[in-house]
Amino acid sequence: MTILPVDHETATLIGRVWRNDIGPCVVTVRTGQLFDITSAEAPTVADILNRDDAADYVGSASGEAIGSVDDWIEQSKAASGTHEDHLLAPCDLQAVKACGVTFAKSMVERVIEEKADGDPQKAHLIRQKCIDVIGDSLANITAGSDEAMQIKSVLIAEGLWSQYLEVGIGPDAEVFTKAQPLSSVGCFADVGLHPVSSWNNPEPEIVLAVDAAGRIKGASLGNDVNLRDVEGRSALLLGKAKDNNASCAIGPFIRLVDSNFGLDDIRSAYLSMKVTGKDGFVLDGASSMQEISRDITDLVGQTIGKYHQYPDGFMLFLGTMFAPIKDRDAENEGFTHKIGDRVDISTDRLGRLINTVQYSSDCPPWGFGISALMRNLASRNLI
Repeated sequence: MTILPVDHETATLIGRVWRNDIGPCVVTVRTGQLFDITSAEAPTVADILNRDDAADYVGSASGEAIGSVDDWIEQSKAASGTHEDHLLAPCDLQAVKACGVTFAKSMVERVIEEKADGDPQKAHLIRQKCIDVIGDSLANITAGSDEAMQIKSVLIAEGLWSQYLEVGIGPDAEVFTKAQPLSSVGCFADVGLHPVSSWNNPEPEIVLAVDAAGRIKGASLGNDVNLRDVEGRSALLLGKAKDNNASCAIGPFIRLVDSNFGLDDIRSAYLSMKVTGKDGFVLDGASSMQEISRDITDLVGQTIGKYHQYPDGFMLFLGTMFAPIKDRDAENEGFTHKIGDRVDISTDRLGRLINTVQYSSDCPPWGFGISALMRNLASRNLI
């Protein structure tokens, strides 16, 4: 099994691992081997990403060979405690933010279908009114554009407007806090569902790594675990639906922007996702970044600026088109997770993120925060 990008030999990758008796370490990948590049010059991933020469620094940093990626995969699979050798999420001090409803086409389609009460003819008539405004495809919607505002008028007239469509095609993006710094889990970790939820799903997304100046320094994969029933009760329950123990997975590594990987590679990425249940159920999904309704630089610009700073940078989930409707247990009941589901999210240029679903209350509790990291680094004479 490989979790690396298909072109990993020419990729600049940065990540984090937990080393037994040492603690969290910053690593890079060279010819299939992990190298610990933690140093007093740049003891955290946030420090490295805030450098002007981040990619060059990682490429030239001296380090200690600590084993092959394959070895760390096996160790991560076998790790039963937080202090055994295993892969960590590749971010550390960064805030973890997320954007919602960034694929306007899929959002408009879902609202149309819901409001049509299952009547294909009614859905067709509403859809045609929207198409008459913007052309032959709902894919033409650009959030915040004049055309989007015309679509808004049509939907209001049809009684279809909602707060989700406001952020989906309106001028302002939805940006929320997904998780606290250092709380994200990495590849092969259990990913958590709040036990109160009975309707939930994974959300495969690309996650940007952004520095304190608002520059996109790289990208990773993420699972923005979502409790559909909790958020559906009230948008004010977004925090309960999104931020729970182990509910945010990022990894396996951050691929840095360099001469071999740029913003256009992120814009053209195609994500695949597979959920495999112990009951034999299989769900496949996909999300194309080419259909996103807001450019990635616009989403970053709406997250950071004169009004909001992130001195340690931030990770930014970009949203997903994935909306699972495949029936799992009974007709018309759709999809929801079961404990033990394996979630596999991948794209060629960023690799593969794999996690197993458990209840948040059964996942290892998050106990290593910022103060613990600072004490650990100080004990190693790194700060």
